Amino acid sequence: MSNLSDFLCRSADVYPDKTAIVCGESRLTYKELQHTALQIARNLQQQGIGPEDKVALSCPNIPQFAMVFYAILATGASVVPLNILLRSREVEYHLQDSGAKAYFCFEGTQDIPIGTTGLAAFENTASCQHFYTITQNVRTREWNSQKTLAHLMTGAPMESVYPSTPNDTALVLYTSGTTGQPKGAELTHYNIGMNTLACQSFLQASSTDTTLIALPLFHCFALVVQMQTMVACGGTAVMMPRFAPDSALQLMADEKITLFAGVPTMYIALTQAANHDQTDLTHQVAENLRVSISGGAALPVEALCEFEEKFGVSVLEGYGLSETSPAAAFNSLEHERLPGSVGRPISGVQMRIVDENDQPLHPGQIGEVVIKGHNIMKGYLGRPEQTAEAIRNGWFHTGDIGRFDEKGNLYIVDRLKDMIIRGGYNIYPRELEEVLLTHQDIMLASVIGIPDDHYGEEIMACIVLHQSAQSSTEEIADWAKSLLGSHKYPRLVKTFDQLPMTATGKILKRELRQQVLTEAEV
Repeated sequence: MSNLSDFLCRSADVYPDKTAIVCGESRLTYKELQHTALQIARNLQQQGIGPEDKVALSCPNIPQFAMVFYAILATGASVVPLNILLRSREVEYHLQDSGAKAYFCFEGTQDIPIGTTGLAAFENTASCQHFYTITQNVRTREWNSQKTLAHLMTGAPMESVYPSTPNDTALVLYTSGTTGQPKGAELTHYNIGMNTLACQSFLQASSTDTTLIALPLFHCFALVVQMQTMVACGGTAVMMPRFAPDSALQLMADEKITLFAGVPTMYIALTQAANHDQTDLTHQVAENLRVSISGGAALPVEALCEFEEKFGVSVLEGYGLSETSPAAAFNSLEHERLPGSVGRPISGVQMRIVDENDQPLHPGQIGEVVIKGHNIMKGYLGRPEQTAEAIRNGWFHTGDIGRFDEKGNLYIVDRLKDMIIRGGYNIYPRELEEVLLTHQDIMLASVIGIPDDHYGEEIMACIVLHQSAQSSTEEIADWAKSLLGSHKYPRLVKTFDQLPMTATGKILKRELRQQVLTEAEV
């Protein structure tokens, strides 16, 4: 398949009347989704959108995301998915940096006013020529004097999808920007297509599967591992615009979800919701749930075991990045799952652990994870120097620290940039976080390094406590000291009502550290 939208066309041919997407009361069959997407594509073509163009998309998990996504691809243009929580200044940066020719933007809500912020950004971006509002009611034809998606959902559909080449850019996915400005990773139709087939294989996904998409679709995890994989195999995607654990349990029971994907904070929240479930929801969910997968960040072993015990299903951890389309390694249903391991490289992908001189290390040795294969991005859009720095001799350098065991299972130790050096010792925060989360009073934990005149860095544990917590920070520090070596237990423990997170539930350590340092200066 040369173009990713071919996956949709194939499933529409094989499963025309099968439900492709569920969202609230809305249900779309594959035939309906294909017809609408190709309608939109034809109208976009007539407005000059086509190969080599970039089209930005700010949209929550609603059916219109899939309609527009496949429509853009069908024209031969590239999709630039944007976080719906971005401010106007940030949207403007992404529109300019990507060179977007058109912009589809959700009208927003009172809590998330992306419609007004997105429009303001568009009006400040001379290179972006077209603005289309995605309204909650798909048939609404006007919003703030702007054209809506409904204008493009008329007339005959496109007769045939643009025949993209494997190296044509399908997606420009912006990294989270943990250092400097966000960079756009160019992923090709081949990158995503091969990753889709790999996901279908290790998940053993089929047309009988139904997945709950609670992760945002502007993120590669939900977009490829869930939506694209379901479309490829003719399964059903149940979209949840905003994750709430109680509502998610209800949806999982009502829609008979067989496949769930989430990040660690979601698994923790679902387990807590199940612990307070006074109905039969947990049992109903467990009856249908076939497989659960976790990615985006390391899932604490304690949280993994609690979820598995509650729902009677194995949680398969995986590993990947936006630059790797995203899956790079995964546990599979065919091999023994080892808690704490993210599995083995997916088919067609090679991985190594290397030292600071890019020399391969032996099993058990800790170093940087590097990756080679069909999943590696084309490069960072408009940034040849940063591309050359990231991809050296064909190997993509992840910036993650890991190790392999003797059987080839990968363990992610930490982010290279998150490593703390205290008195000359390398401290890996994840190891400490795993220990902290075994404490009965701790709900969330993140370990960061704080500048220290004597040791260079001191270790601070930033924690969120359960409502029923009884322990003081001093007691928690003493408890941690009894379990960790004297060089690495957290001398400082600080409680928070909540920790700063990305939309996908990944704790923002840089922001957390800055928050702590700012408070210390006051």
